Amino acid sequence: MLALFLGAGFSKWAANLPLASELFDSAIESYGPREEQRLSRVRDLKGAWDAQNPAGPAEQFIAEVMLSGDTSNQEDVVWYVTRRLSDPYIWQEWTWGRVRRQVLMIDENRKWTRPGIKAAADFISRCGLQLSGIVTLNYDLIVEYALGSRGFNYGIRDEILLGRGPYPVSTLRNPVRLTGRIPFAKLHGSISWDLVGKYTDGRRGLSGKALIVPPTSEKSTPSQLDKHWALSLSVLGWSSRLLILGSGLMNTTKRCSRI
Repeated sequence: MLALFLGAGFSKWAANLPLASELFDSAIESYGPREEQRLSRVRDLKGAWDAQNPAGPAEQFIAEVMLSGDTSNQEDVVWYVTRRLSDPYIWQEWTWGRVRRQVLMIDENRKWTRPGIKAAADFISRCGLQLSGIVTLNYDLIVEYALGSRGFNYGIRDEILLGRGPYPVSTLRNPVRLTGRIPFAKLHGSISWDLVGKYTDGRRGLSGKALIVPPTSEKSTPSQLDKHWALSLSVLGWSSRLLILGSGLMNTTKRCSRI
């Protein structure tokens, strides 16, 4: 059996999502003055840090912000990171007499028109029935979009995701169940998770409230992700082969010493 271990380079290859070194390119379409102001604050913060740390890595910038004790800056940077990874799958459209912001859900047919999803789906499908599971350090939704709710689970078959509308009404009316056979462990969380639960899209990235481990030089994993680390251990235990994609081997070894 084969296990896939996916790093940021996989999402870069499939959908051109940024690596850590490319995160602060400001390639975000802001929706309204509040987002523009928040984006401007992050630009200013990163610019000031760059002036004092020429060629300093983005991970170190994030680490210093997270250790600074400045709650406002911390929230802005986490919002930016999750928002940047969500942006290719957010758009505005005219709905029910007004312009609304939409976020792509994992089972929408229109997902096949969005960048990278077909490439990821084609790659995973080539692994066939030999695939015992997927482990990733990424928190984007490329794999979820590629497989759909019938293709994967987060360790619990038939788990119900929360809907985009007011919970629990939207979930009860149109439940999305993860019925797929492929277990998927996200070691650093997801832009579709928060402390309440798991959702059908990356809407947590809009508010910056997603349950993620920011890409810092030294990481501390919250206890809410313990079961996902345990799932990764199971996936690797079931497998006789491991294919690592998009992650430096030395970096991967360091990060996975906990497994």
